[in-house]
Amino acid sequence: MDFKIKDKNPIPVPSLRRLPLYHHYLKEQINKNILFTSATIIAEDLNLIPIQVRKDLSYTGIIGKPKLGYDIKELASTIETFLGWHNTKNAFLVGTGNLGEAILGYNGFNDIGIKIIGGFDVDKNKIGREINNVKILPVEKLESLIKRMKIKIGIITVSAKAAQDIANIMVNAGIKAIWNFSPVKLKIPPDVIVQSENLATSLSVLVKKLEIKINLGEINE
Repeated sequence: MDFKIKDKNPIPVPSLRRLPLYHHYLKEQINKNILFTSATIIAEDLNLIPIQVRKDLSYTGIIGKPKLGYDIKELASTIETFLGWHNTKNAFLVGTGNLGEAILGYNGFNDIGIKIIGGFDVDKNKIGREINNVKILPVEKLESLIKRMKIKIGIITVSAKAAQDIANIMVNAGIKAIWNFSPVKLKIPPDVIVQSENLATSLSVLVKKLEIKINLGEINE
């Protein structure tokens, strides 16, 4: 799948995923007072291929300076603009269990232009609480508040049983992008973007990779 950014060329999802990695790297270089870098240096430091780094960065429209490469501050700012981090987008989260509470407590979303302004739950013991200055409200208010506040991003951290119902409410109310942490594949209209994160699957892949390296003798038990 490719994403089109306004009138620019479509950007492949793998390239889109790498841009925040480059941004984090560039911020580290800025803290070291390094002024310029190149695709080759970035590739070496991040264990990537220079031609791939160069192609990824080209989607942002930035052009390096002859003999100097990229101005690091300019490149970091260009990536932020390309990814829309300068335009804060509000989001609602449904499900304030351990995972939902952890997400609400994470302040790093502000750096990428996402602000979770409301949490929702069915547990009466949680309703009315505040987590990291985010008020927890009853799920019954979810649909009306999405419509009233024109929220476009929804985060689902509920059980598999409840996930589809919550997704339906979100979509019907006007949500256009869902970050799904429930272990189910949601049935969503094609005009709504879904990014699913299966933590158990990711951990299983990690464990399997570790097992393979141990069997190959690359890692000692």
